[in-house]
Amino acid sequence: MSENTYFKFTNSVIIAPLLAVITIWTVFWVELRFKINLNDYGIYPQRISGLKGIVFSPFIHGSLEHLYNNTIPLAILTASLFYFYRSIALRVLFIGVLISGLFTWAIGRPSYHIGVSGVIYLLASFIFFKGIFTKHYRLVALSLIVVFIYGSMLWYIFPVEDGISWEGHLGGFLAGLLLAFVLRTEVPPIRKYAWEEDDYDEEADAFLRQFDENGNFIELPPEEVIPEESVRITYHFKENKESDSME
Repeated sequence: MSENTYFKFTNSVIIAPLLAVITIWTVFWVELRFKINLNDYGIYPQRISGLKGIVFSPFIHGSLEHLYNNTIPLAILTASLFYFYRSIALRVLFIGVLISGLFTWAIGRPSYHIGVSGVIYLLASFIFFKGIFTKHYRLVALSLIVVFIYGSMLWYIFPVEDGISWEGHLGGFLAGLLLAFVLRTEVPPIRKYAWEEDDYDEEADAFLRQFDENGNFIELPPEEVIPEESVRITYHFKENKESDSME
């Protein structure tokens, strides 16, 4: 698989994040419009009835601020997932949501856990670790970008602030790590330069000949320029006597 084939823009890069954002905002609008509270559909740990929240909790948010804070990371990370890992993107989402939801249900505090932040931690964790595992320079660069932008989220997998489901964050983080290790995806081979090949001859390289074995620059004498031999042309004039006699 070539890089042009693997790193290819498809409609899913736009449709998937757009669909995710529209869904969570629509659910929130329905709650406001009809004055209903869907928190009961969140994950309630250690209750059989709370298992339904594994599917429904990512779509429910407690406030406009909660919804807004999750919207931009969800859109960016979902688009990144479908661009760089489109062959396994759906499996990452579906399996990851189940694993993180079950983890939250198993260890969570006795309260309703809602919000899509667990999915955000799932995506950030998967994209980061998968890029490191593949060792492809583009995917590693993506991992570093994720750390740079969302690295501060790591603190919230611990109980550092009341009112935040750190259990859901931790579940998403661990699910992303697990899926990055388990799911396989074919990545394009990394290009090798001529000097990386096994049969590369260093002595034949004009650039490397300018350095000694210790890496010190050696100033080579200028190449002797051999002048080209000039071509000498001699003309001989021969009188045409026949033309003179005819006159």
